[in-house]
Amino acid sequence: MSRIVAITNQKGGVGKTTTAVNLATTLAMRGLHVLLVDLDPQGNASSAVGLPRAEAEGGSFDLLLGEAKLDDVARTTDVPNLELIPASEALLGAEVELVGVMGRERRLEAALEPARERYDWVVLDCPPSLGLLTVNALTAADGILIPLQAEYFAMEGLVSLLETWKSVRRWLNPRLARDGILLTLFDGRTNLAREVEAEVRAAFGAEVLQTMIPRSVKLGEAPSHGRPIALYAPHSPGARAYLELGDELLARQQAGAAAVAS
Repeated sequence: MSRIVAITNQKGGVGKTTTAVNLATTLAMRGLHVLLVDLDPQGNASSAVGLPRAEAEGGSFDLLLGEAKLDDVARTTDVPNLELIPASEALLGAEVELVGVMGRERRLEAALEPARERYDWVVLDCPPSLGLLTVNALTAADGILIPLQAEYFAMEGLVSLLETWKSVRRWLNPRLARDGILLTLFDGRTNLAREVEAEVRAAFGAEVLQTMIPRSVKLGEAPSHGRPIALYAPHSPGARAYLELGDELLARQQAGAAAVAS
C-alpha cells in the first residue's frame, strides 16, 4: 500500500508547490513509483514538471468530478518513476462544481483508491486555501506535510490549518497524521530566521523536520524551465536539501512501520 501525503498551507508563497514537486522527484529518484497530483488551480506543479496548465486536456478536475479514471489522466514526466495528474483550467471552477455533489469531501479519496496498489507514494499539491479541494486532499491522505516559511508571521495561519486537520480527523479521516513541519526559504545568516526556527522547534519539537530548505535562486528559476531542481541544478543547495528531505521522510516512515510491527 502506498503512502499519500498532502502538502498544504493556506498561506501562499511558503514553498508549498516547490516542495510537492521536488519531494515527488526525490522519491522517484530513490527508485519509488510516485504520483504527483496537482490540485492547485494555478497549475504550477504541472508546469514545474513540464506540462503547463493550458496544455492539460484532462486532469485532477475530471478525476474529482468522476468524468475520468486514474489511467485516463496520469501522465509520464521527464523524471523516471514519476507520473503526474495535472491541473487543467477547468479546476478553477471545481469548488463551485463540487458543492452540490454527493459525498463531495470524499471524491478524491475514491478516485485515488487504485493508486494505492500502483504507486509507492502519492504527493498532493494543495491550493493555498482551506476550501473543498484541500479538504478532499486531507480526506484522501495518510498524512500532511506543512511547509512553513522562516519569517515573522510564520505561525500565523498555522493554528487555522491545525484546527482544520483536527476537524478532518474527527469527521472524515481519523488516520490523517502530521508527517512534519518543514522550514522553507531559510536563511541562516539572519537573526530572524534563527529566531523563527527556535520558536517553531520549541512549540512543535520533533515534529519539525531536521531538513530545512534554503533560500535559493536556482529553486526559483527551475519552474520556469519546466524542470525539478534535481534536473535543473542537481548540485545546488536546494537540490541537496530536497534529497535530504526525501531521505528523512523515508526514514521516519520506516521507523513508524517498525514501531507498529513491534
